[in-house]
Amino acid sequence: MNFEHLIQINDLQNPLIVVLSRDQLWQGLLHRVEDATPFLPGLESCTIVERHADHLLRKLDFGPAVIEDRVTLSEMQWVRFDIMPNEQHAGGSLTISIEEPEPDALFLRFAYTTSFASNPNSEDRAYIDYIKSAYHQSDIDCVRIIRTLAAGGSPQ
Repeated sequence: MNFEHLIQINDLQNPLIVVLSRDQLWQGLLHRVEDATPFLPGLESCTIVERHADHLLRKLDFGPAVIEDRVTLSEMQWVRFDIMPNEQHAGGSLTISIEEPEPDALFLRFAYTTSFASNPNSEDRAYIDYIKSAYHQSDIDCVRIIRTLAAGGSPQ
């Protein structure tokens, strides 16, 4: 299954929404890389296992399930999370890209690739719709946490 969507960060027509800079948005994404616990409900710990010049490896402990992922970054552009398949997880990826079609008009594009069937006639269709909805809500929560961090608050 491939699923992607955009979340608008700055609405330049709405003065009630605090405008975030590209750097603030990037710093929020880096926080998600370094410590994913505020961003992923049920995550008990996030441990950086290895750091390399172009990526890092993490262990995500959800209690009954432990997931390892590889995080690749293109500074100020995008972050990609590749989940390593194991007995507890089939694997998949999430790429979060910063888009700026005009100055300060920032968006985040969330692009998921999973092993779930994407056939609309599949028996898993209702399950897939639920997963897409959960991903979308998680991404809205991610933006809320980034806004909280940008305002100097605690992500918890």
